[in-house]
Amino acid sequence: MNFVAWMIVACEIGFWIVILLGLITRYVLKKQKLGLFFFALTPVIDFILLTTACVDLYRGATATSAHAIAAVYIGVSLAFGKSMIEWADERFCYFIMKEGPKPKERFGPEYALHYLKSWLRHVVSYLIGAGLLVGVIFLINDSSRTEALFGVLKLWTFVLGIDLLIAISNFVWPKRQKVKA
Repeated sequence: MNFVAWMIVACEIGFWIVILLGLITRYVLKKQKLGLFFFALTPVIDFILLTTACVDLYRGATATSAHAIAAVYIGVSLAFGKSMIEWADERFCYFIMKEGPKPKERFGPEYALHYLKSWLRHVVSYLIGAGLLVGVIFLINDSSRTEALFGVLKLWTFVLGIDLLIAISNFVWPKRQKVKA
């Protein structure tokens, strides 16, 4: 595994460590501002990953799937980051601290609409990540060095389409609440 791939792993681990530190600081230590500081570090992690991938390519490395996944990671992190933090915050508060309302389960049209909104976030993450990929492909201007980037871009486009079909299917066949026996 190359350096950029290891950085992706390190950044993902770092992301969840920072989130956990933010939650512990906010709820256990009751330090709201310090908790917010930890949450605010998540874009810094994205910047570190982006810088690492760019420097590696700038130095002449041939782009790998890891470089492409770095762009995907950044797009997903920027588009879903706030909702992921809210998701973790809600569950930490309820399950660990035994405070606040139980996380809501969604069914039927409410679930379908929620999933569709999530798909729209997927589109935003795609636009960010694909923009980064296309930008790098354009800047490097050497198809032999950027073939992996284009391959991941094609795959992500396919996945985005499948995700749309799933979003639509939720309106046709809505998720139902399990019946307790």
